[in-house]
Amino acid sequence: MAVKETRSRKKASSPTRRLRIRLVRSLIGYPRNQREVAKGLGLRKVNSEVVRPESPEILGMIHKISHVLKVEVQEER
Repeated sequence: MAVKETRSRKKASSPTRRLRIRLVRSLIGYPRNQREVAKGLGLRKVNSEVVRPESPEILGMIHKISHVLKVEVQEER
């Protein structure tokens, strides 16, 4: 049985980026999967806002419903 080696990634000492995500359009009339993505981000009503860390998962969710979101980048200190 082969042993898989994993590389340890060193985190950069730079500040992590956070995303301020706001739902700016209603999801009425959009497919159910897009409504579920908004729910997964923690967005419920129009103009609701959440702050999430920048990660590939969150960026993928934002990409799926970018037409109803406004996203701002915040540098965390």
